[in-house]
Amino acid sequence: MAESVTLARPYAEAVFGIARDENTLDAWEQSLERMGAIANDARMRDVVGDPKIGADRLNQLFVDLAGELSQSQKNFVRTLIENERLLVLPEIRQLFVDLKNRHEGVKQVHVTSAFPLDDTAVKQLIATIQPRFKGKLEPTVSVDPELIGGVRIAVGDEVIDASVRGKLATMAAALKA
Repeated sequence: MAESVTLARPYAEAVFGIARDENTLDAWEQSLERMGAIANDARMRDVVGDPKIGADRLNQLFVDLAGELSQSQKNFVRTLIENERLLVLPEIRQLFVDLKNRHEGVKQVHVTSAFPLDDTAVKQLIATIQPRFKGKLEPTVSVDPELIGGVRIAVGDEVIDASVRGKLATMAAALKA
């Protein structure tokens, strides 16, 4: 995994620079999402690994599957194929999204709840914690019944544990001291 990210980083940075300069960050993100999904498909991995498939044929197949791509996006696919880096597209996409979010001041927040949260509750929670993190927060929500109750919020390396399980662990540690 670390090797794939290392290989993907220069491509993600280059694409981010192009997209930022062309003011096409959202279009690139959508295209990279599609391309990453195609590259991650087991059948495409087999095609990429097949020595009988030439670069031109692979390029045509991939571009056809990816749908509408700009000329610079088609050139990008061609470059990845020529450098045998097509299969690191999922990592390129993730690094691109990270660069885009940093550029736009967006932070990913992962909310884990003991019970499912509706959209209104998530919006209220994000509105409550957003001033603390000084930027736009983009939430992903998951459910973990082991929390017993409450929520656990992670933004980058900062964690706010307002779960019953977390409070019980804190209480147990205090009693042992």
